[in-house]
Amino acid sequence: MERLDIFMERLKKFVHDRDWEQFHSPSNLAKSISIEAAEVLECFQWDDKNFNLANVTDEVADVLNYCLQMCIALNLDPVTILNQKLDKTEKKYPVEKAKGVATKYTEL
Repeated sequence: MERLDIFMERLKKFVHDRDWEQFHSPSNLAKSISIEAAEVLECFQWDDKNFNLANVTDEVADVLNYCLQMCIALNLDPVTILNQKLDKTEKKYPVEKAKGVATKYTEL
């Protein structure tokens, strides 16, 4: 937890020092998240077994970075919202029904 708090402060300072808050509207950040997520997918475009882990790592970091910036822009605590979502998902996918299957919760 402490490491995330330290990183969030570093990220806020990085953005502030460059005066980029003006560009970080929720819609711009959502676009950036989507673009970077597509770049993660691009790493596996032609071969899902032989990929460049360094490239995947950079692109995943970009996605996480923009997601955390969205949390900053909307004053959301990332750990809280992740736990809230996992609570909901655990109810949708109880172990006794979902273990070992990739079925959507509406079909369990």
